[in-house]
Formats: sequence, C-alpha cells, structure tokens
Amino acid sequence: MHDKEQFELDYIDSLMIVDHTFKIVNTYRYNVRFDQLDMENAHSDYLGRNYYEAYPHIDQQESTMYQSMKHNRIIYRKNQIFKDYRGRVFNTQNITIPINRAGKIVGVLELSKDITSINDLQEVQKKKASSRNHLSDIVQKRGITFEDILTSNAEMIENIRRAKVFIGSPNPTLIYGETGTGKEMFIQAMVNENKVSRKPFVAINCAAVPENLIESTLFGSVKGAYTGSMDKVGLFEQAHGGTLFLDELNSMPYETQAKLLRVLQDSKIRPVGGHKEKTVDVKVVAAMNNDPLKAIREKNLREDLFYRLSSSMIRLTPLRDRKEDILLYSNHFIKQFNRQYNKDVEGLSKTMMDIFMQYHWKGNVRELKHIVENMVSISDEKILTINSLPIYMKDSIQTGSQKNENGQVLQVESVHFTSLQETLETAERSAISKALAYTEGHITKAAELLGIPRQTLTYKMNKLKLEKTQFQ
Repeated sequence: MHDKEQFELDYIDSLMIVDHTFKIVNTYRYNVRFDQLDMENAHSDYLGRNYYEAYPHIDQQESTMYQSMKHNRIIYRKNQIFKDYRGRVFNTQNITIPINRAGKIVGVLELSKDITSINDLQEVQKKKASSRNHLSDIVQKRGITFEDILTSNAEMIENIRRAKVFIGSPNPTLIYGETGTGKEMFIQAMVNENKVSRKPFVAINCAAVPENLIESTLFGSVKGAYTGSMDKVGLFEQAHGGTLFLDELNSMPYETQAKLLRVLQDSKIRPVGGHKEKTVDVKVVAAMNNDPLKAIREKNLREDLFYRLSSSMIRLTPLRDRKEDILLYSNHFIKQFNRQYNKDVEGLSKTMMDIFMQYHWKGNVRELKHIVENMVSISDEKILTINSLPIYMKDSIQTGSQKNENGQVLQVESVHFTSLQETLETAERSAISKALAYTEGHITKAAELLGIPRQTLTYKMNKLKLEKTQFQ
C-alpha cells in the first residue's frame, strides 16, 4: 500500500471489475507491447473467470482486490508485478476501489496504468530460475504437513501412510488423481515431512514449457548446442540433493520421457549439446490428472516409464467415492470462510446436506471449496440453504416429492448435476470442433469464425486435447 500523495496515475490502460466472489464481470486492457491480433477480444477470455484463475500467481491475501474487498477501502499500489494465466508479464500502478450498495460491498473496481519494463520481464525470469512455478513458493510459505490433509476415508488414510514411506525412499514417486483431489497438498506435505532433509525443492509444470525447450530446461544446455543457446544449468542440477516435482507428467514429449527414464535408471544427465555426463542425486515426484493406463493407451505416457514409477504410486480418491469426507470438508470450509468474510454461518441445512452428499463433485474438493465460499460470502443466514446455491447448481435440481426449507418440492434422490466447468468445456468443445470441421482443420480460419485470436484458439485446443489433424 502506498501514500496517495506520492501516487500518480495520469492515464489508465486497464479496467477490471470483480463481484464479491472475485468473478470477473467486466474488464478491458490495451497495451502496445502486444500486437493487435493478440489483444483483440482478449477481454472475453477473462470474463466469467475467477480473478485468481486469470492471475494464478498472485497471492490472494496480498492482492489489491482482496485488500480492498476485505477492508472496504481504496488501495493505492505501485509496482505490482504479476503474470496472467497465459504467461504474460505486467507491472502496474493500481487504484482499487470497493463498490458499495446499501452499505454492503458487492464488488471491486481496479484502474491500472501499465509501467512494465524490460527489467520486470528479466525479474520474472530470475524468479523462474529459482522457483519454476508457484508450487515452490507455496511449499515454502505455507509449510503444509500431512496433519493438514483432512480425511476420514480409509483409502486416503492409507495414501498418507504410503506417502510418508515413499518420501524417504530414493525411488521416484507418481501421484495421480482427478483435478481437485489434493495432489498439490500431498506434494507439499511430502516435501515438508519432518523426517525429510532433502533440499532444495524445484518444481515444473510440464504442460507450460514449449516442447522445444523442455529438454534443455530439465537437463541444461551448452553454448552453441543450437541457435541462441547458452550455458544453462537444468532443473535436475538445481535439484541436486533435493526433490524435483514434475507436474502434468503426461504432457512431457514422448522423446523426453525416454531421456527421463534413463536419468531415473542411471542418475546421470547430459546437457543438450554436451559430451560429458553428470551424476545427480534427485528424488523425483511426478503428478498427473489422468489414469496412467489411459495415458499409455492414448500415447501420452511411455509404458516403460510407467513401470519405473509404479513401485511408488499413489492414487488419490475422487470426493464422490469418499462421501464421509464431504460434510467434513464442508464444515471446515465454512469455518475458514467465516473468518475471511466476517460471517457466523453455523452449517448446512438438512436438504443441503442431502444435496451435497449426492452431488457428483466433478471438481472434487476444489469445487466444494469454491461452492462453500460462494454460499458463505452471499448468505446472511446462520444456516446455508438451497437459496445460497450457485445458479448453475440450483437450475440442475430435478423436482419431485420432497420439500425444501421454503416449501418447494424437491426429490433429492433424483438430483443430477452437471458442473459449470463441465458445461462450459462441452460448449467450447462443440463450437471449436464445428469451426475446425468447417475449415478442415485450418486454425486461422476457424479462429476467425469463432471471433477469437488464433493464439486463444490454439490454447483452448491444447486444453481440450483437440488436434487439427482430426478434422483434415
């Protein structure tokens, strides 16, 4: 926070409005650092997203949006350096203003002036070298242990026991499970386990590194190995004596997986363009959202690499298959968001408990957390009822013979939900597939039909695992 007398904002090039749940409801940004095609319609990519999804590297507690919302005050800030979900770097001066309606905060407006310089871009690259993604910082700041992993489920309790055993072993470990099942927390707990003295901790999201850079990123490179290459220390060397976390392992190119296998077997690496091998002592922990056997069938994971990882493997159980944890997490998150939003919610109504117990929870614990936060933040009641449910959940309830708290008919047993994420992905997949089919796989023409930049279409195709060859 800065004194407003020393703060200058003679023009703005960014405007953003979030509601009380931090959903982006309006935004505009223009900056000459990006070409017209890249910025055209870029605001549509942000609309409807959660602010911390659009800017995943921003610390929520320290963000101007949160501070303004939490304390109901105007925030002035200089030099806020951050990245969006597409990896673009910004350094801004901000004025962040709470929006009040009848004495209640309903959202926040932020006006920004972009002051990004080359030094800011270099600073981000320096941070990348020491912490390959936000997980490294989270581990260091939060110090999560196995005691922080809440569960009453026998299979999850066994997973915790196995994780404690595996982290003390030099063998590589693979953790897999659906999005939102807690893979990140398991990694944090394993790294912070008291019995483990391995340092440093280095992490990389394999899906976020271009294919032509992944090998040099992992193993390093020597000057002259390829055009523009320099002497570079790879992540394996950086993690020597410690732990290397490979997130989204199945996104690593097939050829690189073969080289990774050799490192796991021989503990030796060879930088790209180098002639000498180097010995490394690294504990490798990998994670993926897909079932490994399915990934093997789809040629996203090498079978021989899987066998090397299979001796120390943990499958995290989806929330729908451990119903005993649903109300446990619900009560935990209610207490957490009571503190954050200064509320005094006591719990869920009986109907809400029934709905929660029968919901599919495609987004697992993460989805449950977001839904409880939404309900707590908007409710003025001590007991959360169906009235506090997000619209997409409320609309999906099939009515029947049972009545809810307001006398409305509700057959809880027949409730079937489709999560908002699933609905949006289905709609996106359908629209993109139609455009690609019409243009016979021509990405530029398909992007024009859809009214989005080519880069945005490519990003969404990768996210949805759509290949242009399917439509040629």
